[in-house]
Amino acid sequence: MTRPPDDSWAEENKSYISASMAQLRETLERHCKKDTKSNAAKSDQALGQNGDHVVGSLPSPLALDLLCTAFRLSTFERNILLLCAGMELESDFASICAAAQGNSGRPYPTFSLALATLPDAHWSALTSASPLRRWRLIEIDFNEALTASRLRIDECILHFLLGINYTDERLAGMVRPVGAFADLAPSHRSLAERIAEIWSTASGKSALPVIQLCGMELETKRDIAAIACRILGLNLDMVPVMAIPCDVNELNTFIRLLERKSALQAGALFLDCDEQDLTNLAAARSLQHLLSDIGCPLILSCKARRHEIFDRVSLAFDVSRPKLCEQRLIWQSYLGGALSQMNGQLDAILSQFDLNVCAIKSVCEDVQTQMRQGNDWDDDLKAALWDACRQRSRSRMEDLAWRIEPAANWDDLVLPEHQFQVLQSIAMHVRNRPTVYEAWGFAKKNSQGMGISVLFAGASGTGKTMAAEVLASELCLDLYRIDLSSVVSKYIGETEKNLRRVFDAAEEGGAILLFDEADALFGKRSEVRDSHDRYANIEVSYLLQRMEAYRGLAILTTNMKNALDTAFLRRIRFVVQFPFPDFAERTLIWKRMFPADTPTKGLDFSKLSRLNMAGGNIKNIALNAAFLAADAGVPVGMAQIKMAAQAEYAKLERPLTEAEIGGWL
Repeated sequence: MTRPPDDSWAEENKSYISASMAQLRETLERHCKKDTKSNAAKSDQALGQNGDHVVGSLPSPLALDLLCTAFRLSTFERNILLLCAGMELESDFASICAAAQGNSGRPYPTFSLALATLPDAHWSALTSASPLRRWRLIEIDFNEALTASRLRIDECILHFLLGINYTDERLAGMVRPVGAFADLAPSHRSLAERIAEIWSTASGKSALPVIQLCGMELETKRDIAAIACRILGLNLDMVPVMAIPCDVNELNTFIRLLERKSALQAGALFLDCDEQDLTNLAAARSLQHLLSDIGCPLILSCKARRHEIFDRVSLAFDVSRPKLCEQRLIWQSYLGGALSQMNGQLDAILSQFDLNVCAIKSVCEDVQTQMRQGNDWDDDLKAALWDACRQRSRSRMEDLAWRIEPAANWDDLVLPEHQFQVLQSIAMHVRNRPTVYEAWGFAKKNSQGMGISVLFAGASGTGKTMAAEVLASELCLDLYRIDLSSVVSKYIGETEKNLRRVFDAAEEGGAILLFDEADALFGKRSEVRDSHDRYANIEVSYLLQRMEAYRGLAILTTNMKNALDTAFLRRIRFVVQFPFPDFAERTLIWKRMFPADTPTKGLDFSKLSRLNMAGGNIKNIALNAAFLAADAGVPVGMAQIKMAAQAEYAKLERPLTEAEIGGWL
C-alpha cells in the first residue's frame, strides 16, 4: 500500500473504517432487538455495499478495500474481518457480541454470530482454505467447537486497516528490504529489463515465472533483481535460505506470511540460496516445498545448481562479472579526469583484478578519500588503486587459505642460471598478459588455457616457497598457500567442491595460489581398478582444468616429479626443478643468511658449506645459532652454528660426520 504524501488519506481512511463499523454495529443491534425483517433487510443492504458509495469519492483506494481486493474477500468475509476489528477498536463491541449471541459468556466474535447476523453468509468462509484463514487474517482460539470459538484479527492486519504497514514480527530477522542500485554494467541492466519484461508480459495470466540467477556474484544478482522490481514498481525483500524452517507447520506459516506481505506491500522475494547446504536433506526438502508452493513474485539466487520447481514456470540466467570492456568503461566513469594520470596502466589493473561494479566504485571512493589533496589526485594513483584492489579481494580468501607476506627478493634466491631465468619468464608472462591476450588478440584465438600454471619440483627446503614469495613481491600480488592435504576429501565430490571455492574466491583479485604438497593429490593417480581410482583421477583433472582457466598464477609444489605423467606436464606451462644446492651454492646461501645487523665473529663460509644441507635447513641452523649467541651474549660464531647443526641433524635423524665439521674449532 502506497500512502499519499498528505494527511488527507489517513483522515479519509479513519472515516471509512468508522462508517463501516457503524453499519456493522447497527446490524448487530437490530439482531439483538429482534427487529422487523424490513428494517433488518435495509441494514443488511447497507452493510453489503462494501462502502462503494464512500470509496468512489476518495483520491486513492483505502486500506479495507485494498485488503479485500488483494485477498479476494467476499462481502461476508469482509464483514467478519470488520467484526473482529471492532473488538479491538470499539470498547462496547464485547457487550454487543454477547447480547447478539444471547450468551454473556461469549463477549467476542464467533463464526456462529457471523452466520446468524451478517448478510450473504456462506459456510465456505469458515474453512481453512478460505482467505480469512489461509492468509492468517484472523486467528481462532480453538477452546470450543469451530463455530463457537473466539475469533481475533491478526495484529498486522489490524494495523494495516488503520494505515500502518510494517513487517510481521514473525518474519523479523529473516526478511530484510533490498534497495534499488542504479550502478549496473550494461549487460546486467539489460538482464534486469528483460526480467521486468517477462514478468510484465506474464502478469494476470498465471503465477509469474520464477527467475533463477546463477553465478558467484551475489551482490550483482541482488542488484539485478532490485532494478527489475523497481521498473515494475515492486518492493524487494531478501530471505537467506538458512531462514527457511524445516518443520512443516512452521514452513507453511512462513510461506503464507511471505505471500501476505508481498500482497500487502506490492512486493517480490529474493531468495538467497548461495550458501545452501546441499548435504542437509531436511533443509533441501523445505526449500523445494517453498519453491513449489509460494505464489508471490520470486527471484532465486544460486551459485551453480539450478533448482527444479514443480507446477510453476522457471527461467534461469547466468550472471557473471562484467565483461572486460564493461569494466573498462566503469573504471573510466569513476576515475573521471584522473584517468589521464594512469599513463595507460589501467590495462594492468583490468588484467589482474576481475571486479564487479560495486567493488570498482568502492575502490575508487576509498582511494579518492585517502589520496585527494585539494581537487587533484596523488601522482601515484596506479599504485594506490592496485593496493586497494588487493585489499578488497582479500576478504573472500582469508577463510580458505593462509596468506604469506613476501619477505624474499631476487637476491635471496640461490639457484642455477636456468631455473633463475624460468622464474623471471613466469613474472614476464604475468606482467604482459594485457598486451598479448587483449591488444594482440590471443584471447580471441583461444579462450581456454590462458591461465599461468606452474610446477615447482624439488626436495624439501630447496627454495620452492621462497621462489613463490619472490614472484609475489615482484608482481605486487598476494600469495596464498593452500594445503592440498586438507583440501582433498575421502568423500566423492568434496575435493572438487573445496577446490572450486578456492579458485572462485581468488578470481576477483588474481592472487598467486600456492598448492603445497601436491603429492596428496597426484599420488592418487593410478590405473582405474574401482570407483575410488576413477574419482581420484577426476580430482586431478579438475585441478588442472581450473589452473588452466584461472586468470592468475597457480603454483603446484611436489617432491615427486616422477609421479607425474606427460599428460600433466603438457597442461602445465612452466616446470621448475629445484635442485639440491652444491658446494658453491651452499656457500652463497650461507653468506646471504645473516642480516646486516646480526653480530658475527670468525665465520668460515667455506667450512660451513661442507654441511650437506638444503637452504631450508641452513636457515634453521642459522636462526637457532643466533638464539644461542643472543642467550650467551656473544656474536654468532662457529661454536653456536656447530651446536645448532647438531640439533638439526638429530631432528632429521642423520649423523653429523667429521668430514662436515672437521677443523671448525
